[in-house]
Amino acid sequence: MKILITGSAGFIGSSLVLNLLERGDTVIGIDNHNDYYDPKIKESRLLRFLDNPNYSHIRGDISSKDLIDKTFSDFKPDRVVNLAAQAGVRYSIENPHAYIESNIVGFANILEACRKYEIGHLVYASSSSVYGANTKMPFSIHQNVDHPLSLYAASKKSNELMAHTYSQLFNNPTTGSRFFTVYGPWGRPDMALFKFTKSILSDEPIDVFNFGKHRRDFTYIDDIVEGVVRVLDRPATINSSWSGDSPDPSSSMAPWRVYNIGNNKPVELMDYISALESALGKKAIINFLPMQPGDVPDTYADTEDLVKNFGYKPNTDIKEGIENFANWYKSFFNVN
Repeated sequence: MKILITGSAGFIGSSLVLNLLERGDTVIGIDNHNDYYDPKIKESRLLRFLDNPNYSHIRGDISSKDLIDKTFSDFKPDRVVNLAAQAGVRYSIENPHAYIESNIVGFANILEACRKYEIGHLVYASSSSVYGANTKMPFSIHQNVDHPLSLYAASKKSNELMAHTYSQLFNNPTTGSRFFTVYGPWGRPDMALFKFTKSILSDEPIDVFNFGKHRRDFTYIDDIVEGVVRVLDRPATINSSWSGDSPDPSSSMAPWRVYNIGNNKPVELMDYISALESALGKKAIINFLPMQPGDVPDTYADTEDLVKNFGYKPNTDIKEGIENFANWYKSFFNVN
């Protein structure tokens, strides 16, 4: 297939590009190469496939309607994966407009282009953050998610609602993938694992929020990509048994679906740090702090529907995943 991926120089996007190229697809990538974190990492990710004859790269922003329309017109993709977004919970408190521009305006441009060019399936990144104030564990796609705790989470819930509208009005198949704390090689420098590793290797203290009492459903990058590919290959369908009297939040009378992609095994943050210490061969200096605004204490993915509909469940062990990341980090930054 010919697949358009937005955010193709990002952590998840670049890994997805590699996967699709390796199986023989043609890929068009868009990325704005912003400086939210060091753009050099994005450039390095791109070098893994930039010279592949089946890959085309566009440097631009999805918030530009003209750029998106031209890209769809020129390349005529069969399917689209939207991974371009302003990420980060805490940064959404500092700079909310960045989230409106990319996550809302940009996504609207993608949806409109998918409608105009009759794209066979749009898969887009949602987030475990949409569960917000929910406390019933594990988080299920059949739960209501109307109480976000950050603008980032609200923007992702908005994406799900916007996609549903297009699926309902225009019969465009759309599927939202709620990612749970993605980690692994080529990760984002603003995420905890990257920060912890840099500080531990530099003998600097690490900030551990909520006094280390967080639990996260850490999900390895390869598992995320495999989940996205499986979802991409099977366009969303109508749930013929859906009822407005008892509406199921995970499906619809339109070709619209959402799925959790998570490890289904929440890990205590202190165990996560312990695994990193073992992988690096160094102990962390820990600075315990209270929970930050916008954070949730725990995440835990119910993946029953992913297993039932796609025969897939993420399963990379946390120790293996962290060791892979630590080895990549030391090699990438030439750390002895």
